Amino acid sequence: MTRPLSHPSRHSAPRPARAGLVQPVAAVLTDRIDDVVVAEAAARMAVARRAPLLLIAVMPPRVKRSGLGPSSVSVRAVLARVMPRVGPLHLGYIPEVFHLPPGNGPRLTAARGLLALAARHGAPDVVAARRGPHGLDAHTLIEAAALRGGPFIHAIAPAAWVPL
Repeated sequence: MTRPLSHPSRHSAPRPARAGLVQPVAAVLTDRIDDVVVAEAAARMAVARRAPLLLIAVMPPRVKRSGLGPSSVSVRAVLARVMPRVGPLHLGYIPEVFHLPPGNGPRLTAARGLLALAARHGAPDVVAARRGPHGLDAHTLIEAAALRGGPFIHAIAPAAWVPL
C-alpha cells in the first residue's frame, strides 16, 4: 500500500522557507524636520515585523551624482538627523540615495522613480511625510503607487511645533 501524497514522509527534508528574502520598511528622508517623525514611524513598523529599515535620502538634482553614494557626506548629514531616534532600537538599516529628476517634468516622475527604488529592495511599505519636495509628498506617492500597483504608502503628519 502506498502512502497518500497529502502526508509527508517522516524522513523527508524540510523545505527551505523564504527567509532569504528580506522586505524592509522604507522611509523617505527629504532633509526636513518631518524626517524624524517619518523615521520613527517606519522604525515602529520595522520592529513589529523584525525587518530592517530602508532609509532613502532624497537629494536635489543640482548635487553631483558621481561622488554621491550612500556613504557620502550629504547622505550622512540627512541620516544623522534620524539616527539618534532609530539607533537605540538596534534595527538594521540600508542607506540609499534618490536624486530628484532635473527640471519640472511631469508631476508623478519623481514619485515613480522613488517607488521603483523601493521595489528594487522589495519594500512592501513606504513611509513618507504629507508635505515634501515636488512630487515626493505622501499624496503624490499614493497616486503613483495606485497607478503602479504598490507598495503601500503610509502618510505621516508633520511634527508638532514645540517652542524652544
